[in-house]
Amino acid sequence: MNVYLGLGTNLGDKERNLSEAISLLSSEVGVVVKQSSFLASKPWGFDSENEFLNAVVLVETNLPPFDLLAKTQEIERSLGRITKSANGYSDRLIDVDILLYDDQIIELPTLKIPHPLIAERDFVLIPLAEIAPQLVHPVLGKKIIDLLSGLVTI
Repeated sequence: MNVYLGLGTNLGDKERNLSEAISLLSSEVGVVVKQSSFLASKPWGFDSENEFLNAVVLVETNLPPFDLLAKTQEIERSLGRITKSANGYSDRLIDVDILLYDDQIIELPTLKIPHPLIAERDFVLIPLAEIAPQLVHPVLGKKIIDLLSGLVTI
């Protein structure tokens, strides 16, 4: 299965955080086939003085979606993330989001694939378009590059 994962960090040694996450994904999830450049971005959805560093990776995995979710959360914890933000967003050492899982659509309280905010986030669309510009969003029916060109940034 081809899985696109979004990575983000805004605390500590950000480049190291992303590199360690990618290394753990490679050893525990599957083969990292493509990796975007690291992209600096401003916090989204909350105020912070800490700029983010983001990336997107394409991973070939045999893990089913819920096992993948458990593994990505385990990787976050192993890199120092205590809990996911329950009431809004906050600073974090690492965040690993499942963006797309082949062309599957899952709409459950604990897992939503594709990630529901892909089309609203330039820090996801820019690195995703770098490695998969022609990929079609399974719900919106648009290519990633077209979603990016249609995004209005402030």
